[in-house]
Amino acid sequence: MTYNEQLQKVWHAYEKEHGHVPATARDAVQWGVGQRMIETPPVDPLAKLAEDMSRALREEYATDRDGRRYRVNHAVRVTRGGVQYTFWAMMADAPREHMQKAFIQRREQIVGDCVQLATDVEAYNAMKDTQPPIPMLFDFRDDVEERRYWDGRKAA
Repeated sequence: MTYNEQLQKVWHAYEKEHGHVPATARDAVQWGVGQRMIETPPVDPLAKLAEDMSRALREEYATDRDGRRYRVNHAVRVTRGGVQYTFWAMMADAPREHMQKAFIQRREQIVGDCVQLATDVEAYNAMKDTQPPIPMLFDFRDDVEERRYWDGRKAA
């Protein structure tokens, strides 16, 4: 059984034990450790710091001379020799090729999320066919413009 499969098994057991109500992953793993279904993993301090740094880099924003708030740091995932690496660069100093790859990868993540969301909504609607289907639209043009408008008003 893979690590992910172990965690899924704990989640399903927790959910069954607690009456199929929404719960946090933390509650489920704490319960799983208490039930001796999983053990707490040893912590690699450098891996923890690298994870924290990646989160901090994702969350760093600046404002350009036209008042646009933009993400400062951008990541590109590369696989070499079967190992995945994430290379970070600051947008102002990054080579164009790095930024182009970063933007394409982020767009692909969004498309992948939309494909999975469409599948999930279709599956849910099929499971609950006695209820009105939950609609899901994927044309985000108006949403993007509305968000930019309101974000601009907040900044003013």
